[in-house]
Amino acid sequence: MATINFGGVEEQVVTREEFPLEKAREVLANETIAVIGYGVQGPGQSLNMRDNGFNVIVGQRKGKTYDKAIADGWVPGETLFEIEEALEKGTIICFLLSDAAQIELWPTVKAALKPGKSLYFSHGFGVTYKEKTGIVPPTDVDVFLVAPKGSGTSLRRLFVEGKGLNSSFAIYQDASGNARTKAIAMGIGVGSGYLFETDFYKEVTSDLTGERGTLMGAIQGIFAAQYEVLRANGHSPSEAFNETVEELTQSLMPLVAENGMDWMYANCSTTAQRGALDWWKPFHDATKPVFEKLYNSVKSQEQAEISITRNSQPDYREKLEIELAELRDSEMWQAGKAVRSLRPERS
Repeated sequence: MATINFGGVEEQVVTREEFPLEKAREVLANETIAVIGYGVQGPGQSLNMRDNGFNVIVGQRKGKTYDKAIADGWVPGETLFEIEEALEKGTIICFLLSDAAQIELWPTVKAALKPGKSLYFSHGFGVTYKEKTGIVPPTDVDVFLVAPKGSGTSLRRLFVEGKGLNSSFAIYQDASGNARTKAIAMGIGVGSGYLFETDFYKEVTSDLTGERGTLMGAIQGIFAAQYEVLRANGHSPSEAFNETVEELTQSLMPLVAENGMDWMYANCSTTAQRGALDWWKPFHDATKPVFEKLYNSVKSQEQAEISITRNSQPDYREKLEIELAELRDSEMWQAGKAVRSLRPERS
């Protein structure tokens, strides 16, 4: 492993240089990787592994998602199967269904976990909250996770571009004595940029905090608040959206991704710099108590309970669509749709 200094704290990471794709192929040469679920993470991970030369099959119920798998090149009876058959054929079971769906399917998966097989996750939820989910793996199988830090869509897009998302990896159970090597090989196989080690508990607590915080929940809340203030003071929807969302996503965040926040500040006007430097600390002080409340809610397992209860309801998807429509149909995101349609596209 390589030792890297992260802001004054040394950590060990796994890079493609020290664990190249060829080594990953050797480690998993005799494995049949069965990706169970073709929803969010399933397509990106399975396609990347397939394109990287691994023996991959997909298990998916027939329907729209099954048809999508066929459109992506998976062949029924050869590389695409019903879930039960894929579970039987697979030696590494990639359990990539939603957390709620994992609870429902777990008895079927558990029955297929014969001694010597491996159980792979991309989220620590099911095992960490086993008292709530009932997901308790047999003791004679390896259990590990690789969690790409982004959506399956982004994982695939970056792979196609010759790039990669960073991923965490963790070992929950090492029955074979080789679980760690297999986990790293899987991480390289799905197209990770680099891999950093964690455990199942830390993965799920940081992940739930991030999703509800800056990655999704907080950013929407901040966008909406600023947009509403601008609109209330007479600014047009176009102006409010551009100054709230478009400039950030199209101009400023790429600079942050390229070389850090100070680099982005340095490439803005002195007036913008002065305002940002004066105001980031008041925003920090205002929001930190909310983040502390959020983390405590995750730590107490309240967020896990909410997720399991709500996402297991039979009308969950109908209710979800109503909530998503609230965002989609809001003036801010309708303005955003118009703004996106006006972006100049170079041929």
